[in-house]
Amino acid sequence: MTKLSVNINKIATLRNARGANNPDVIKVALDCERFGAEGITVHPRPDERHIRYQDAVDLAKVVTTEFNIEGYPDQRFMQLIREVKPAQATLVPDPPNAITSNTGWDTIAHQSMLKDIVAELKEIGTRVSIFINPEAKYFEPAKLTGTDRVELYTEPYASNYHQDREKAVKSYVEVAHVARELGLGLNAGHDLDLHNLAYLKQQIPFLEEVSIGHALICDALYYGLENTIQMYRRQLEI
Repeated sequence: MTKLSVNINKIATLRNARGANNPDVIKVALDCERFGAEGITVHPRPDERHIRYQDAVDLAKVVTTEFNIEGYPDQRFMQLIREVKPAQATLVPDPPNAITSNTGWDTIAHQSMLKDIVAELKEIGTRVSIFINPEAKYFEPAKLTGTDRVELYTEPYASNYHQDREKAVKSYVEVAHVARELGLGLNAGHDLDLHNLAYLKQQIPFLEEVSIGHALICDALYYGLENTIQMYRRQLEI
C-alpha cells in the first residue's frame, strides 16, 4: 500500500493570514490522522510564511503517524531535525525565496554535500529522502549518498497529464524501475491531485508514499477534509 502523507502548509498559510490560531495547525494535523492520513508533512521555509519552525517542534510531540519534514538542509533545518527527530527528512534544493519546490537535486554536482548531510541525518535515526527529477542519470549518484529513498518531483507529470498521460508518465516509470534496481525506496510529490494520482499509482504500483498538500486542501474546501482524505486514499487503492 502507498501511504498518503498530508502536507499541512496551506493550513498554516490560512492561520498566518489573521495572526491568531485559527485554524489550529496542531488540531488539523490530528484530524488528518483521524480521517485516514498515514503521515503528516511540513515544509518550513526561512521566512516562516506558512509552517513555522515551532510548529514542527509542537507537531512532533503529537503526530502518531509518520512525520515528514521537508526543506533545504541549511543550518537551521538541520538543527530542527536534530531536535525533532522526525520519521523522515526530505531534502529539497529550494532557494530561500522559492514560492514552492520547482526542481530536484543535481545529485551529481551535490553528491559530496548530500552524502555528508545524509550521514548526519541517519545518525540521528531519521530516514532520508532526496527530492529528484525523473532523469536516470541522477539516481545512481543519489544511491551513493546513502539516502534511503528518493522522492520523484511530479510537477512535469501533472502539467502534461491531460494532454498525453502515457507520455507524461513514461520517464517516471523508467526511473522508478532504476530506483528499485538500486534498492532505493520511492516517494512522489508535487501537484498530484484527484485527477492524476490513480494513474501514477497504477503505473508505479510500488510507490511507498505520496505527499500531497495544495490540491488536497483546495479539494477540502468543496468536499470537506475527512471526505477528501478518504477520496485520496481511494485513488491509491485503485
